[in-house]
Amino acid sequence: MLTILGFAMIATFLVLIMMKKMSPIAALVLIPALFCVFVGKGAHLGDYVIDGVSSLAPTAAMLMFAIVYFGVMIDVGLFDPIVRAILKFCKADPMRVVVGTALLAAIVSLDGDGSTTFMITVSAMYPLYKRLKMSLVVMTGVAAMANGVMNTLPWGGPTARAATALKVDATDIFVPMIPALAVGLLAVVALAYVLGLRERRRVGTLTLDQALVREREPESETVLVGAGAEAGAGRGGPGGADRSRGSAGSGGSGAADEASDDDFKGLDPNRPTLRPKLYWFNALLTVALLTAMIMELLPIPVLFLLGAALALTVNFPHIPDQKARIAAHADNVLNVSGMVFAAAVFTGVLTGTGMVDSMANWLVETIPEGMGPHMGLVTGLLSLPLTYFMSNDGFYFGVLPVLAEAGHAHGVSTLEIARASIVGQPLHMSSPLVPAVYVLVGMARVEFGDHTKFVVKWAVLTSLVILAAGILFGII
Repeated sequence: MLTILGFAMIATFLVLIMMKKMSPIAALVLIPALFCVFVGKGAHLGDYVIDGVSSLAPTAAMLMFAIVYFGVMIDVGLFDPIVRAILKFCKADPMRVVVGTALLAAIVSLDGDGSTTFMITVSAMYPLYKRLKMSLVVMTGVAAMANGVMNTLPWGGPTARAATALKVDATDIFVPMIPALAVGLLAVVALAYVLGLRERRRVGTLTLDQALVREREPESETVLVGAGAEAGAGRGGPGGADRSRGSAGSGGSGAADEASDDDFKGLDPNRPTLRPKLYWFNALLTVALLTAMIMELLPIPVLFLLGAALALTVNFPHIPDQKARIAAHADNVLNVSGMVFAAAVFTGVLTGTGMVDSMANWLVETIPEGMGPHMGLVTGLLSLPLTYFMSNDGFYFGVLPVLAEAGHAHGVSTLEIARASIVGQPLHMSSPLVPAVYVLVGMARVEFGDHTKFVVKWAVLTSLVILAAGILFGII
């Protein structure tokens, strides 16, 4: 019964947000609360929610201050040279812009943190997509998939969890998988190329001067951020051709219109928040912050808290200016942190009621006996839905040991099972249970449901390419 209710809860949530019958925050809170009552554990709802909030509170704090920090860095012009350089390199060609998005997300992902990757990638690429009238779901989808492939780095999380759960060396998992992961990354770049060609056919190619002129001109129409962009995909490719005003953005109808003039002039050389004399200070501060994060000198929430405070104090020494900068980014902070705490309700109920364990056990038990010698393949396939519907902790510490034991009984090595377990990460990074994805869609002003509809099929394809490459190379 718990298994059925668990799958029903997840399906209800996904259907409602993709059909735009409920906002993600409302669905993340109300759907699990309702199913908690159906399970007969409504009296424990408070405990489940508190447990979920407690586990995600550090993540919410990190995201809040990270958004403020990178928001200030955007305000003061830290990323302006990057945007200009990418614009010149891409020559205002949508195909090059999409490929550049994939490459930038992959490079920035080397720090091992998805939230930081999405903040930097969106900060650099968002003005280009807005200026060229490109579909923003293409940007979020490509960035999420590139980050998903790179998330398999030993310090990214999944590989370390698999190594810990199965008591093997993370290096022994990751290094042999490099060829397969490289193929996966090439698949993302190739997909970006194809999506970029579709965008080029839809919006055309501008010269650099035309793009800069478009930047200075007031926008007469709004790029489809969410629903229309994906709806258009069914009428001739991602992004579609419809660009009528009033399309739903992340905040509902007209949200993108309200934000278009002030928020996206990333290259305006006359904006009052620019601090050119402090450019190298801000650059060194950002490098130091990311280095400290990689070296784990302090917890990430503490690093971003200190970084945001220092950035505000040095760049805006007057208190009214500091308040103005915080207020300018309050919308993003509230949306993202609110989504994280709402997701805590979903994960708290899913875990506390035992639905996660029940679903995992059912999936393991349904594996045919004849598939025993092919447990590497089975594990790779199961990693797609399980890491999408479960947290990485739940999958790697709860399900993977069971799969490894089943594989061991049929002569499949533990390392092979561990390697297969990380192939689902391109899909995992768009899971509603991953806080970083809310940073991505929030900063890009894309509806989560639209991002989901667009990215799932491509992310599944990328994961299957990695799995196929692993089998072909004899890694899995």
